[in-house]
Amino acid sequence: MKTLLKQLFSCILPITVLILVPLYIENNFDLSLNVLTIIGLLLGLAGLSILLMTIRMFIRIGQGTLAPWSPPKKLVTSGMYAHVRNPMITGVLTVLLGESLLFHSKNIFIWFVSFFFINYIYFILFEEPSLERRFGEEYLEYKSNVPRWIPRSKPWRAT
Repeated sequence: MKTLLKQLFSCILPITVLILVPLYIENNFDLSLNVLTIIGLLLGLAGLSILLMTIRMFIRIGQGTLAPWSPPKKLVTSGMYAHVRNPMITGVLTVLLGESLLFHSKNIFIWFVSFFFINYIYFILFEEPSLERRFGEEYLEYKSNVPRWIPRSKPWRAT
């Protein structure tokens, strides 16, 4: 029951960012079939799978959620997190880019760019300092070996 509640609460933020905001900012969804629509659909599905995998890792390995009110108790550095520090945001951004292509929407593309910059600033000013305080040397070692946004080709392993 506790895991189910964590999973439900973990859906609040992605649903807001990926569904509610796009519905609010775009009122004319163009679903005409072309190459951009197909690429958008594929990107959206890829991003959604990344997002679901990382949420699952936060719950199972980190013993928490992506929600700020229930953060992981353990630092997650395996799987996708061994390649890039923010795969969850990568997944969200991939879905948003896919939505902008799928629906031929400049407004959702602007939201995609805005969401990236909001998170870029948030990670530098708040998230990373918070992780440094919570996990100390473990996070500092991870941070110095795993890039923030562009994945490393080989997975990093803690020494």
